[in-house]
Amino acid sequence: MGDTGSLALGALLSGIAILTGEMLLLILVGGVFVAEGLSVIMQVGYFKLSKGKRILKMSPLHHHFELSGWPETKVTTRFWIASALCSLIGYAIVR
Repeated sequence: MGDTGSLALGALLSGIAILTGEMLLLILVGGVFVAEGLSVIMQVGYFKLSKGKRILKMSPLHHHFELSGWPETKVTTRFWIASALCSLIGYAIVR
């Protein structure tokens, strides 16, 4: 999809969440994206504070799993499953 399409979809989802008052639910539904972003923030912050030590082998999180020996297809499949579970939980909360 690329940056343009994903940024447009993210803006649309964020706008809908703000208009409906469900901003915290968006964090749950986008759990995989939140985890990816937080992994980068934690890695950079810890690297600066510890003067060169790392939490993960590489960030974002999916690269850590790839460097741990998981094939890319396994990482992608697990992230799909995690995303589907986050979406189902979000749907159950709203319902």
